[in-house]
Amino acid sequence: MKTVLLVFAIAAILIIIICAIVHTYVRHAYTNRIITPQQASELNADCILVLGARVWDNGSPGAMLEDRLLQGIELYKAGASDRLLMSGDHGSDEYDEVNPMKNFAVERNVPSEHIFMDHAGFSTYDSMYRARDVFQVKKVVIVTQEFHLYRSLYIANKLGLDAYGVASDPRSYAGQEFREIREVLARIKDFFKVLIQPEPTYLGDAIPIDGDGDVTND
Repeated sequence: MKTVLLVFAIAAILIIIICAIVHTYVRHAYTNRIITPQQASELNADCILVLGARVWDNGSPGAMLEDRLLQGIELYKAGASDRLLMSGDHGSDEYDEVNPMKNFAVERNVPSEHIFMDHAGFSTYDSMYRARDVFQVKKVVIVTQEFHLYRSLYIANKLGLDAYGVASDPRSYAGQEFREIREVLARIKDFFKVLIQPEPTYLGDAIPIDGDGDVTND
């Protein structure tokens, strides 16, 4: 029994060490691709990819999503790209992130035809995979909070995108400590997911990003 317990203890320690190494690797692998808005404006990217987050019942974006949207719109107006890709969860009629995201940008004078909606961006991995295969993006500027940007850039670049990121952190967010803990687990999970590269939850037909974004309207 002592031998069995020792084996389990050693195995547990090895797993913890491996997970710590994986997390550290994902966390630091593409930090050099986190750039300033000024640097992003010189990239001539195919699109600015704004990742979805909480939307309130009245259709207004939560604080984190609002900051991502404002940063994405700022990059659009600065010339980083002439296309915005709003990727989020629209898995049911009751919950929709992407239409409020597009509406937010249209209300700030971004032409509707320049805004694409990815209704099946159910995860960071799905958003990156679909940006590549559905929207045929090659070079992208990703906008999200910095803690999320490390994993987003890791996934995107490992999937073959030429991906850069601009962080949107103008304020503190309630519950951030919990998000940081959850993000550690997500980095480990997506490290192995990228190795396997399964198809996303939903793929679908190609919608080239250089076309008319209104084809994604529903």
